[in-house]
Amino acid sequence: MSRKAKNVNPLVKKIFQENDIQNIADAQSLMKDMFKDMVSLMLEAEMEETLGYSKYERSNAVDNSRNGYNDKKVKTSLGEVELDIPRDRKGTFEPQVIPKYSRDISDIEDKIISMYGRGMSTTDINDHLEEIYGMSFSPT
Repeated sequence: MSRKAKNVNPLVKKIFQENDIQNIADAQSLMKDMFKDMVSLMLEAEMEETLGYSKYERSNAVDNSRNGYNDKKVKTSLGEVELDIPRDRKGTFEPQVIPKYSRDISDIEDKIISMYGRGMSTTDINDHLEEIYGMSFSPT
């Protein structure tokens, strides 16, 4: 094993073993899936912040609520990714991670993949997102 291979993050090694990564295409597909999942989590956190309550919390005092998702294809350096963008009943939700009408998000994915690959805790990821986007999410 080369010297560089020994310094690979143990989390990355575990992810590759668990997903049976055999070639570059497998790795790209996995990164695309991981990217989609991370963006989905970020969008859900933004919606939670906007509405002021969690996804599974029920309250009669709420004047706005979730209203499903819109499909959106975005261009990334890994290729096109189909995302589900949450929406609210009043149509006031303005995502910061992927702004409305934005179709090319190549710069965001590098940041997300680096956080995921470094094995950052949810608190570290929250701090990083706050630094980049100026918004804070609950570590949960």
